[in-house]
Amino acid sequence: MKDKLWKEVSGAKDRLEGVAHVTPVFTSSSLDHIAKSCVYFKAENLQLSGSFKFRGAYNTLSALSGEERKRGVITHSSGNHGQALALAAKMLDERAFVIMPADAPAVKREAVAAYGAMVIPCAPTQSSRVGKTREMIEQTSAVFIDSHDDLKVIAGQATATVELIEESGPFDIILAPIGGGGLIAGTAIAAAHLLDGVRVIGCEPAGADDAFRSLAAGERITDFVPQTIADGLRTPLGKLNFEIMQQLVDAIILVSEEEILQAMRFVWERMKLIIEPSSAVAVAPLLTGAIGGNGERIGVIISGGNVDLDSFFSTLAKTSVSPLQS
Repeated sequence: MKDKLWKEVSGAKDRLEGVAHVTPVFTSSSLDHIAKSCVYFKAENLQLSGSFKFRGAYNTLSALSGEERKRGVITHSSGNHGQALALAAKMLDERAFVIMPADAPAVKREAVAAYGAMVIPCAPTQSSRVGKTREMIEQTSAVFIDSHDDLKVIAGQATATVELIEESGPFDIILAPIGGGGLIAGTAIAAAHLLDGVRVIGCEPAGADDAFRSLAAGERITDFVPQTIADGLRTPLGKLNFEIMQQLVDAIILVSEEEILQAMRFVWERMKLIIEPSSAVAVAPLLTGAIGGNGERIGVIISGGNVDLDSFFSTLAKTSVSPLQS
């Protein structure tokens, strides 16, 4: 099983070479002091389309047959996977359809459309997303590309951890956020193959803790209503992802909404990196003391930086004072 998984990762590395950004790794002396550890951040917020999702989307699309490419591709997404798929499809000259819930951040909907994909709105429920996707597949014959529950998507996501280890490893611990499970599964595959004794720990919002409860119960939980600001982590855990996590992920840490916001603010203020709430979920345990404290070498996957800044700048505009008024 592990050999098969690594073979997929090796194939993904080849397909992504010269296409995906080899994103930089950042450190923060302030955070090292707080966490009493040496922490290395893989900045996938600087990846094409603004998140690690581009890796899995491009890897999957580039592996499609010629007949499949002619049919186009389709997915449902709250944003980052939709953006990634839309961009990958544009680069490979394929048509793309993205079903997006009505509550998806406007910046992500606009980006999907700007990359040339057709955006189809749906109600903000999993059943609506799935139903609308099936309806559109019947109309278009497009090939469905899952955001996480797909081996080639997982393999693409794994390449972020491969790069992190190659540049800054070895590590005692690697942290990654959990939504549908594509990133944590890929992270675990890469870490298991390249490092001895590393602990792979998933980080999940307490308001969307289906992965935590699934591992505790020994079976995948899909019937839940996520309540979290981390919109990229509201997706139910995938079947294949769960199976990989059962084998290769050591633990899951839950993070509160307040901790997510504090971590997001810390990275913005101290590291000058724009990260989204989903990324902050993997930073929060270092600030709270849940992880670290003993000089460990810790790698963190910063998953994305697609933040809707409209409300932020609207607030600034309302509170600003023009020179003529002062």
